[in-house]
Amino acid sequence: MAVAVVTGSAGLIGAEAARFFAEKGLDIVGIDNDMRRQFFGEEASTAWNRQRLETELKAYRHYDLDIRDQSAVADLFGQHGSAVDVVIHAAAQPSHDWAAKAPFVDFSINAGGTLNLLEATRQYCPDACFIFTSTNKVYGDSPNRLPLVEQSTRWELPDDHPYGRHGIDESMSIDQTMHSLFGASKVAADVLVQEYGRYFDMKTACFRGGCLTGPGHSGTLLHGFLAYLVKCAVTDTPYVVFGYRGKQVRDNIHSFDLVNAFWHFFQMPRVGEVYNIGGGRHSNCSMLEAIEKCQRLTGRELRWSYSEANRAGDHIWWISDISRFQAHYPGQSMRYDFDGILCEIFDAVSDRASRSPGV
Repeated sequence: MAVAVVTGSAGLIGAEAARFFAEKGLDIVGIDNDMRRQFFGEEASTAWNRQRLETELKAYRHYDLDIRDQSAVADLFGQHGSAVDVVIHAAAQPSHDWAAKAPFVDFSINAGGTLNLLEATRQYCPDACFIFTSTNKVYGDSPNRLPLVEQSTRWELPDDHPYGRHGIDESMSIDQTMHSLFGASKVAADVLVQEYGRYFDMKTACFRGGCLTGPGHSGTLLHGFLAYLVKCAVTDTPYVVFGYRGKQVRDNIHSFDLVNAFWHFFQMPRVGEVYNIGGGRHSNCSMLEAIEKCQRLTGRELRWSYSEANRAGDHIWWISDISRFQAHYPGQSMRYDFDGILCEIFDAVSDRASRSPGV
């Protein structure tokens, strides 16, 4: 039986990938040691998601393994060898703010862990696809130099700007910009994934995501803004908006739509590819717009406040141009728009809150 190795398998993207690829008939080797709990505290633990996977998926085998452990990674890949058809690398330290507190830990996970996985793939299953969940933060704060126009609820680009109609494409430079330490560690991993593809002729791809979200997200203060915003709205928890007058714009892609894109790449892989991937013009919002929609869902005002200081390296405006991926894989389409994503998160958070108050 063909095997899919999924890192961060109890997280948002990893769990979605485990389910999706299991339904397609692959055995799933899940790697996750719940580092999210160590990063952000108990509320961010993914243990509940791991339990669901182990209960619901017969094809799922879990390994409580740290991707920084080169020997353990090599041993695991050695056990499965050429049976591995695809590696979906979704494990990461995902927060700007947390990275600044512990840069060695951040870099060892995001860059060093990725190198361990790439080398194990090259040694034991070189024909496998290697799919990396990268980030738009590899572009640093370059998007903030765009000629943005302030509107009543959001920042926007003029219609006649090259990025105005479809969003930002892969031609934007990753140089001469402030990335945040998190962004820098992800740049290192992103370039390694490209290099293993081109240098060793491996089937690798970097998916540079916008805001990846969905009902399986364990949102917390430092990561997962939409899931955390909904959690605050449902549980009547105060929320803080950081900078840009609350008009910063993000595109949002449902975890299902992202993993479906992974599947399309797996069916017809390429070498050393890079794709911007997100909700694009189909699914995006500003902070103010998201707050208003959350208030409509809950039927009450969100207790939120504003801090003038934006997060270092944060984007004022990001909408992904996904044209390159769609040109390569015209059969892929988005199932979810922003409202559909928000409603699913609201239902999931409300259910978890009713069963475990304070979740």
